[in-house]
Amino acid sequence: MDLAAYAARIGYSGAFRADIATLRALHLAHATQIPFENIDVLVGRTPELDVESLERKLIYAGRGGYCYEQNTLFAAVLEECGFTVTRLAARVRWGAPAGAVRPRTHMLLAVEAEGEAHVADVGFGGDGLLLPIPLRPGEPARQFAWEYRIVAEGAGYVLQSVRPEGWLDLYQFTLEPQYPADYQVANWYTSTHPNSVFRSMLRVQLPGPETRLMLVNRTLTETTVAGSRETAIADDRDLLGILEEKFGLSFPEGTRIPFAETAKTA
Repeated sequence: MDLAAYAARIGYSGAFRADIATLRALHLAHATQIPFENIDVLVGRTPELDVESLERKLIYAGRGGYCYEQNTLFAAVLEECGFTVTRLAARVRWGAPAGAVRPRTHMLLAVEAEGEAHVADVGFGGDGLLLPIPLRPGEPARQFAWEYRIVAEGAGYVLQSVRPEGWLDLYQFTLEPQYPADYQVANWYTSTHPNSVFRSMLRVQLPGPETRLMLVNRTLTETTVAGSRETAIADDRDLLGILEEKFGLSFPEGTRIPFAETAKTA
C-alpha cells in the first residue's frame, strides 16, 4: 500500500497506528472523501478487487467504488497499520420489501482495536457509517447528526440507523469470515447479473457529518436531520457538473453515463 498517496486522497495528515483514534480518523476521512459509485458496472466493466487495481482506481484516478472495492482497500490500509481485520458479508435490508431475504452481497469489516471488536464499513454509501461502531448489541452510537446501533438477531447482528419513525434495518450480518473467493463470486453476480440493481441504475452516494448526498439516475437528494431536498438534473452536462461539484468525480467533457429510468430489484 502507498499510504502517503492514500492519505493525500482522503485528506488525512495523522499517523498510521493500530489504535482506536487512528481507526476513527481514517474511517471518517475515507467515508467522506471517496464516494460510493457504480459507474464502471453501468458501462459493463467488472471491478477488479486486487489492491493494486484498487489503488489505481480509487487513489490515483480519484474515482469511487462500491462496497467490495472500498472495504477491500480500507482493510489493506488497516492491516498496514497493524490492525487485525476480519472480512465479513451482509444481507442488505435497506430498501428491500418487508420480509425479503437478499443474498449476502455486501462487504463489511470487523476490526480489533484496543481489545474491542468494531464494525467498520466505508462502502455502504449515503446512509452508511461515518465512524466505526463498537460491537455492543443494543447500545446506540451517535455519529455527528446521525445515530446507529447494532442489535443481536439469532446467530447474527443487524446494523440499524434511526429515523423519525424509528430504527431502520440497514443490513444483517454474521461474524463468519469471508475470503477473496467469496467476494469474487459476489462481485461477479453484482456486476454482471441482469437483475442486479447496479446494472440498471446510476447510484452515487457520499455521507457527511450533517448532510447525506445521494444521486440516483438523474435525481440528486440532499438529506439532513431536518428533511430531504431533491434536485432534478436536466442533461448529461449538468450531471458531470454535479458529479464533480458534489462528489469530487471528474470526467472528460462529453462523457455519457447510462442509466435506466426504472431500477430493477437485486
